[in-house]
Amino acid sequence: MTIKELAKIAGLNHSTVSRSLNDSPLISDETKQRVLKLAEEYNFELNASARGMRTKKTGTIGVIFPVIRDRYRDMQYLGSLMNTLRYTIEEEQYDSIITMPVNPKTGKSNIRKLIQQHKVDGLLLVIKELDKEDQDILGESGIPFVSLHFKWQGGYQEDTNYVYPDNFRGGYLAAECLLKAGCRNLITLTEPGGLYEFEERSRGYLAAQTERGLTAGSEQIFYGETGFDFGYNFIMEHQSMLNSIDGIFAQADMNAIGVIEALKELDIRVSEDIAVVGYDDIDIDYFFKPRLTTIHQPREQYTEIACRKLIEMIDSKEQTEIIQKVIEPDLLIRESCVI
Repeated sequence: MTIKELAKIAGLNHSTVSRSLNDSPLISDETKQRVLKLAEEYNFELNASARGMRTKKTGTIGVIFPVIRDRYRDMQYLGSLMNTLRYTIEEEQYDSIITMPVNPKTGKSNIRKLIQQHKVDGLLLVIKELDKEDQDILGESGIPFVSLHFKWQGGYQEDTNYVYPDNFRGGYLAAECLLKAGCRNLITLTEPGGLYEFEERSRGYLAAQTERGLTAGSEQIFYGETGFDFGYNFIMEHQSMLNSIDGIFAQADMNAIGVIEALKELDIRVSEDIAVVGYDDIDIDYFFKPRLTTIHQPREQYTEIACRKLIEMIDSKEQTEIIQKVIEPDLLIRESCVI
């Protein structure tokens, strides 16, 4: 269907329909709503190129994701986050381009490419850090962007919009759950490399214990990749330790699932003998028994906040209020640690 055909059905002239579809202030809200309703009814979509010429917008949001390593935990959690973002963007009638910060073939910045080629109206940055080149192009272009999920390793500028989960609080809740279940001899399995999100979880885990007068320190923290194998192998290789611990906080669900499978093979009762708490609340949790008590990452909440904020920035002709939010996660009590 063409715009002229839609105008004929609406009983309006071509220019009125065009202005209605482009939200022109010259057209009354009543007329705009009538045209939009007819457009939806007849499955009419304004050509993206034509719309872009009129509004100087692409109708597209760029999403910059880190490289997803070939590990099930990364694919599970970041894949779920990617889908949540895509659905939220589509609900707002925008398209999305999802890519990595750097082109693996050329080594050049994808952020710079998207901006310089005018492919997107704004950017959602789901990355741990932003290099100097990309910071410069973002500043020079003035393109709207929001950082989410990760806290940048190098910190934020004062006017950066960001929203990410409170990993300290998540670690605190995990340890608190184990302590409320009666555990007093805890360990935690985490990712090496000084990554902010895992360091914060460890700090929260230790704080929950020290607040209750328990001795807690680095000797309780064990490092390895956040996957099934590390959790499973850790238990099998440290069987002599198992009589002296009664609670394990695995800082990724895949670690926790590996831990639980190993404990079951050793005929150690999960929850009764050794309680286990995970982190992330990934979909695969539902397929393992006992059901995993875990920390739910509030991805639906911070994804919606970030998307709504970015679209507000895109649509506004004036400076919008800066948002800088840290969202608390939730404890989901299931079967592996029962209070």
